Amino acid sequence: MIKPREKAPELTIKLVNDAKWSLQDQKPENFTLIFFYRGKHCPVCQKQLEQLQKKIGDFKERGVNLIAISANTEEIAKETYKEWNIEDLPIGYGLTIEEARKWGLFISNGISDKEPNQFTEPGLFLIDKEGKVYWESIQSMPFGRPLLNDVLNGIDYILKAGYPARGEA
Repeated sequence: MIKPREKAPELTIKLVNDAKWSLQDQKPENFTLIFFYRGKHCPVCQKQLEQLQKKIGDFKERGVNLIAISANTEEIAKETYKEWNIEDLPIGYGLTIEEARKWGLFISNGISDKEPNQFTEPGLFLIDKEGKVYWESIQSMPFGRPLLNDVLNGIDYILKAGYPARGEA
């Protein structure tokens, strides 16, 4: 389990636009926000990421870099990018189960032919400029995720009050 104020695991991932994204290379004004999502089979993920697409500007105004990452294959991730309304959101794919475990994500086994054999459950990680975990929210089910407006309001409070990362003990 990664605790707040600890260095985030190294993460380099392929993007659907044929580029690579590396957490270590991020230079955000304030934070990098990583959304680990279940994959194309998940309608709740689609809804969340399409809502995130609409709020990209709100996060950018706060100096927050964004990425959404799944364990999907390249083919499925590129289909997802084409079919969902997420054209401005960096979409990473190919997260291995071993990498997911380093982040403390829950892993599920598929229960239908619509699901991959294994995939990650959702997680949100706010990483500070030094590459340390500031805030994390990990789910074992597709529902119960933080609302994006709550995340934005939390970031506003953090930036205004200089609020420290909590939960490190």
